[in-house]
Order: sequence, then C-alpha cells, then structure tokens
Amino acid sequence: MKHVKKRQEPEAFTQWKALANEDWQPTYDDLIGEPKAAVKGALMQEQGYLCCYCERRLTEADSHIEHFQPQRDPAVDPLDYSNLLCSCQNQIRKGEPRHCGNLKGDWFDPELLISPLDPYCENRFAFEGDGLIKPADINDHAASETINRLGLDIPKLNDLRASVIDPFLEDSLTQDELRRFVSGYLKVGDDGRFAEFWTTIKYLFGDLAAA
Repeated sequence: MKHVKKRQEPEAFTQWKALANEDWQPTYDDLIGEPKAAVKGALMQEQGYLCCYCERRLTEADSHIEHFQPQRDPAVDPLDYSNLLCSCQNQIRKGEPRHCGNLKGDWFDPELLISPLDPYCENRFAFEGDGLIKPADINDHAASETINRLGLDIPKLNDLRASVIDPFLEDSLTQDELRRFVSGYLKVGDDGRFAEFWTTIKYLFGDLAAA
C-alpha cells in the first residue's frame, strides 16, 4: 500500500457541484459524464496510476472510484473528494478473485483498516521474495486485518508481486547494476506513473537505492 497524497479536487467536479439549487442537489449517483471522468482521472494521477490498495497498474477499463469510508455511513458525504480513491477491478470476470475495493465492499473499521492516506501506511507491511505480503510487525492486528479484508495475500497478487521481484534476483546483476535498476524502478516516470508494486521493491531493495 503506497501513501497517497491528496490534491485539490478537479475544477470540473467543483463546478458540477456548484450547480446545486432548490430543485436539484447533486448526489453520487448523478455523477456521470465529464465530471465523473475528471474525478477518476485526477484520482489516478495523484496515485501515480497505481491501485490505492494493491498497487497494480490502473487502467480506465479496469478501475473504479472507491469511497474509503463507505457511502452507507450517514456521516459520510459521498461527494467529499478527500474520501475518494481509485481501486483496481471494475467489472469482475467469471472466476476472477475479488480483492481491494471490490472485496472490501462496505466494510470499514477505522481501528482495523489501514488507510492509503496515512503517511505511515507503507511501513505497516512487509514482503518476501516470493511475493508474500505480511504485517511488518507480527502484533499489528490492523495490518493483518487489512491484508485479509482487501485480499492482498491472494495467490493472484502474490504471483504478480513475485513476477516483479524476480528480475531483481538475477544472479548476473552486479551490485552497481542492481543499484541502478532499483533506483530507476522507484523513480516516478515523466508521465507521472509509478512502477507496479512500488512498495514491494522499496521494502526489499530500497536500501540499495539509498546507498
């Protein structure tokens, strides 16, 4: 889980909400077309085009707007941009395991769900060379529950993380080559995109980049 630094909501979203009048009050169900596209695009951009939970690459077709605190909570404003994230998995194909926002659904417990908006969220998880994710502290019940509730340890995601890790384990790489490889991987691209499973590589090899 990579820390997400929220930015200002897109102007198209602000202007759409400002159309409210005595006859019409905007709701999340009303959010369609250009205003919704602007919101989703802004969320993807501020997340470096990574899923807010698992860090898979986000695409327009395979992503959805996620309410961190569920809309069912009467205390939540469904149009509060600060509560919006972008999660992977838009439509679930038959046989595909649910994870991230789709598996989380309406579950929310502020004591047990680690937020991508928490600057320290990256330090709560650890990774192994085979792609396994686990709490960085074995006594961190919230990290364990977050992994379970979001399905971050399902075989699909473990395998995807392992495939990203494998090239860094090549015996043929010299220490200098590995250092450059890691440094390049952890840099944000010119297009604003971070590499997939960024925190996995940072956890396992980040010390080399800092050396």
